[in-house]
Amino acid sequence: MIKILDCRSNNYQSKLNILLSKRQSGVKKNTNIVKKIIRDVRKNGDKALIKYEKRFSKNTEITSSKKKTAQSIKSLNPKIKKAIDFAFNRISKFHSKQKVKNISYKDTLNNKLDYKYMPIDSVGIYVPGGNASFPSTVLMNSIPAKIAGVKRIVMVNPKLKNQQNPGVLYAAKKTGIKEIYSIGGVQAIAALAYGTKRIKKVNKIVGPGNIFVSSAKKEVFGDVGIDIIAGPSEITVVADKFSNAEWIAADLLGQAEHDTNSQCILISKDKNFINRVKTSLANQLKDLPRKLIAKKSLISNGILIHIKSDKQIIDIVNMIAPEHLELNIKNYKEIVTKIKNAGSICLGKYSAMAITDYNAGTNHILPTNSSAKFSSGLSVYDFYKKISYINLSKKGIETLGPSVITLANFEGLEGHAKSIKLRIRRK
Repeated sequence: MIKILDCRSNNYQSKLNILLSKRQSGVKKNTNIVKKIIRDVRKNGDKALIKYEKRFSKNTEITSSKKKTAQSIKSLNPKIKKAIDFAFNRISKFHSKQKVKNISYKDTLNNKLDYKYMPIDSVGIYVPGGNASFPSTVLMNSIPAKIAGVKRIVMVNPKLKNQQNPGVLYAAKKTGIKEIYSIGGVQAIAALAYGTKRIKKVNKIVGPGNIFVSSAKKEVFGDVGIDIIAGPSEITVVADKFSNAEWIAADLLGQAEHDTNSQCILISKDKNFINRVKTSLANQLKDLPRKLIAKKSLISNGILIHIKSDKQIIDIVNMIAPEHLELNIKNYKEIVTKIKNAGSICLGKYSAMAITDYNAGTNHILPTNSSAKFSSGLSVYDFYKKISYINLSKKGIETLGPSVITLANFEGLEGHAKSIKLRIRRK
């Protein structure tokens, strides 16, 4: 059912790379349809937007009345509301620690340099909803935006069974989102990026989605900002003989049930433990409601890796650069400082990745497809832009200028040099 990779051979890295590359290339789609929809919405606005909503989700109503929204929220189980409130408080508390400080510096020449953080004016958050509903994703996107000071937050969320989910609507209300549209897919990204008569365009688009949504975000980047190109979910678990095989199998299945293209990897020195996890996966899979999705994910992308040393753990994890990493081992303190590539890292046997998807407080929108090698998860910092302010004194330009003139002439930019020369006092 699931592939086993023995890392005692010298060429294990190339074998692993082939498996990882196969999965990453497998989630890529032809972008022609994505480009076509974006062009249509950009040209024809609401008419095209509604056309694609009808075609893909049979949706004819892209906004809901306040009364209908209130009724939907009222129908929500109080227990769910309480869980959303609890997550809201923890996520808010952690992300509030990310508030930034402006930099102000004055040198000995009385030149003043400032670096100021300015919140982005408007942000569109994409909350998936075609196959399931994710109030947690509303919180993860909107809370850091609010903390940064973004004034206008727009939420787009496709309907599920022709209804907007009350949990999603409650989470939006909790975070103060007032502009909500029942749209999804490529057409939603295009509407946010370029605007329609009904929907005013935004400056940046954030949030996860399927491969078409991710492709659309990539296409519109440059006309608007985006967070990351997030692909299907991933988890890598490092376990030892002291780990609980049943727990580890559950952690892997928790990720596999997301998507058929999700990736679940187990790394361990103990071959017997690997076999126990394999058995537990098969047993637990029988009772999982989304077992068909999880099973296909495990068959297509699951890997059980048998390693021989801690150094291999470090090398392999840094090579995979997983979205989620669990170090479910006794000596994780000896390893964690050497791991440089991961979206988030859960330490110790009680730190289940599933907690981080909801109310640990950290953000669950994380880099995938090995992009943790160069990017990070969503944070308050993603909702700022930075501006440099330069105020030179007379003495400052006269002191710095001659060196600038030398470099400008060396680079063949005489216009640069002249703009300095004209400001320097003649002697």
